[in-house]
Amino acid sequence: MTRKIRQAAVIGSGVMGGGIAALLASAGIKTLLLDIVPPDLKEEEKKDRKARNRIVAAGLENVRKSKPAALMQAKDIELISIGNMEDDFAKLGGCDWIVEVVVENLKIKQALLKRIEKVRKQDAIVSSNTSGIPLKAMSEGLSDAFQQHFLGTHFFNPVRYMKLLEIIPGEKTLPEVLKFMADFGERKLGKGVVWAKDTPNFIGNRIGVQSSARSMQLMVEHDLTIPEVDALFGPAMGRPKTGMFKTTDLVGLDIAYHVAKNTYDLVKNDEARDSFILPDFVQKMMDKKMLGNKTKGGFYKTDLTPEWKKIRKVLDLKTFEYTTYDKVEFPCLAAAAKAKSPEEKIQSMVFGDDKGSKFVWRAVAENLIYAANRIPEIADTIVEVDNAMRWGFGMERGPFEGWDLMGVARVVERMDKEGLKVPEKIKKMLAAGHTSFYKVENGQRFFYDFASASYKPIQTSQTMIDLAMLKADNKAVFGNSSATLVDLGDGVFCAEFHTKMNSLNDGIIEFLEKAHDYVDANGVGLVIGNQAAGMPGAFSAGADLRQVREAAAAGAFADIEAGVKRLQDVIQRGRYSSYPVVAAPFGMALGGGAELCLGADRIVAHAELYIGLVEIGVGLLPGGTGCSALWRKILENIPDSVGEVELTKFFLPVFQAIGMAKVSTSAAEARVNGFLGPKDRIVFNRDHLIGEAKKEVLRMADDGYAPPVKRPIRVFGEAAFGMVNAELLNMQGAGYVSEYDAYLASRIASVIGGGQARTGSYVSEDGLLALERLTFVDLLRQEKTIARIDHMLKTGKPLRN
Repeated sequence: MTRKIRQAAVIGSGVMGGGIAALLASAGIKTLLLDIVPPDLKEEEKKDRKARNRIVAAGLENVRKSKPAALMQAKDIELISIGNMEDDFAKLGGCDWIVEVVVENLKIKQALLKRIEKVRKQDAIVSSNTSGIPLKAMSEGLSDAFQQHFLGTHFFNPVRYMKLLEIIPGEKTLPEVLKFMADFGERKLGKGVVWAKDTPNFIGNRIGVQSSARSMQLMVEHDLTIPEVDALFGPAMGRPKTGMFKTTDLVGLDIAYHVAKNTYDLVKNDEARDSFILPDFVQKMMDKKMLGNKTKGGFYKTDLTPEWKKIRKVLDLKTFEYTTYDKVEFPCLAAAAKAKSPEEKIQSMVFGDDKGSKFVWRAVAENLIYAANRIPEIADTIVEVDNAMRWGFGMERGPFEGWDLMGVARVVERMDKEGLKVPEKIKKMLAAGHTSFYKVENGQRFFYDFASASYKPIQTSQTMIDLAMLKADNKAVFGNSSATLVDLGDGVFCAEFHTKMNSLNDGIIEFLEKAHDYVDANGVGLVIGNQAAGMPGAFSAGADLRQVREAAAAGAFADIEAGVKRLQDVIQRGRYSSYPVVAAPFGMALGGGAELCLGADRIVAHAELYIGLVEIGVGLLPGGTGCSALWRKILENIPDSVGEVELTKFFLPVFQAIGMAKVSTSAAEARVNGFLGPKDRIVFNRDHLIGEAKKEVLRMADDGYAPPVKRPIRVFGEAAFGMVNAELLNMQGAGYVSEYDAYLASRIASVIGGGQARTGSYVSEDGLLALERLTFVDLLRQEKTIARIDHMLKTGKPLRN
């Protein structure tokens, strides 16, 4: 039997249940969303289906309105049907996977599972999204057949964006069920799967909440403020810029409070049990309903001045009043900002002499000890712990990966000196001459296994390609400070960028020229992709704006035009080369990054793709093929058999995408916007992206790849300018756009339309590129464009002038 998830069901339509349903729908799976009948129905409402579905309907509406969006595209909601747990419970009998996400109450969950047992089909998988209640207790008294198909599937919030999925086997769960769900979660839903044990709060929350709760205790002891702690436990330590307290505001203090209390109540034999006791100020905030964003105020709040200007304030824990705050400064933060490597950065933070560094050291050291002591209680290996912390909390590295960067022996020496109890397993590891938790040999990454006291290889899917491991195995063919050509095997090579935000500069263009020469002589095809860290990360944020601004300041417009021509040429070379070129974008693919994608034969995109031609924000237009490439991509997907078409319907979406700097909120929306065509693919798991792009290259080569024929492109012509200009005058008069916005938009419309060409005529691609290039350079001569560029470089925000 080949197991499939054709129909899923989610029971519980709250934040988590709605999020899981939205993810399933976005993955193309029909999903039934159920919740209870409102207990307060009036007599006349008891037979009214709409009234009986009031709770689940509200849950679905929250999914629809969710910000950030829970759905990949709005129409995905059509795959979610709703019902209640009295009238529609029998529908569960047609579901292949049923996940319960009801209130964290053991008796309620037990009763629900007994009801599910009676209606589920024989091979249906049932799982719980509980974060704290033992699976053993939940499934007690249920049949062996049920328990063989029962497991824990713990998602993190927000479900769409957080990569972590903890899978918790029950005592009797069938191995084939576990294997299937792990593959389904990883490949179909795009999650990073970690194997957790049936212990309180599993892995992520057990380690993460201990870190947060103990840090709050230490914060009071060290007399630090909320902004100070957020600055110390932010990007400088490889953690999200929201830090600890802004993140708590996002999640909700009530959630963090209950997880910490639940853990404390359940881990009676935990040596660090008291570290889960939250300081008194947390209880005071709970009593006052200061829960974070959901109550418009938690550790932080935003006020408005009479001029409607937003002012960010923070809670003063001594006065319990909200006050403004200044930028946090500590010597350790200054040193970390100057660091040239991850090792130097983290060591600056933990081994400094200032007040901030001493706090960071103590909090980190105690959490390292706690994490080491939890193996094998909550997980068998350090890999599960590190992955859980990276994928569930948006950290750059887990505790053991961080320990390696700090220096295991150096950290242990200081722990001993300060009287901290170092776990025996760590001492034995060092005594045996093993000085790191991870190592790389022959392109394979190994982890130290406490159980066998030896290094073991980290097992990953065959589709996962790790560029760093390949480079460690001498698979880098050549490169420069901006990019590297990596041999993926089987004649496929990867052009990997590694500038800041992977922005395009002269070094990348020069590299791409050489890369095409090399692949043409030695390869089957080329992947353009990288594995930049971060959420969402940057495939490429576009051209190096500072480099462009400096050239404009020097009056080097001839050089600028030559540089733009060079970018156009290298993108066009990829399009018309004798071998397939596949772009593998993820996260931000803006400006020049989007142009690289549009110039590829195929795109294999990560589901979280934020792609757009945004140059108008700095007073420019896409000059590196973007205008002509998006127009061409839209038109080339019209079958020849359709014949002549009304170009207006195709022109407007292209103009709006560029003139309004539209950025997709997902790869699915990018397809709607025209950046992805019907032959382009969407991959949910970013770890699979390079591997899937390689497979696409090989598939195209096996099919007898031939490059596209360069043909003239039909254009909207001079009618484009007139049509757009009339609308822009109306918008300008109503105050929706500035005079310069209107000017830029009209120039963009003219370029997309082919300039002064007749409507419906054909213009050579080279002619369109020349028009695009010359307009780009002309706009750089405008004072208001320079003002926009300067403002963006200074503030990171667009200027409307």
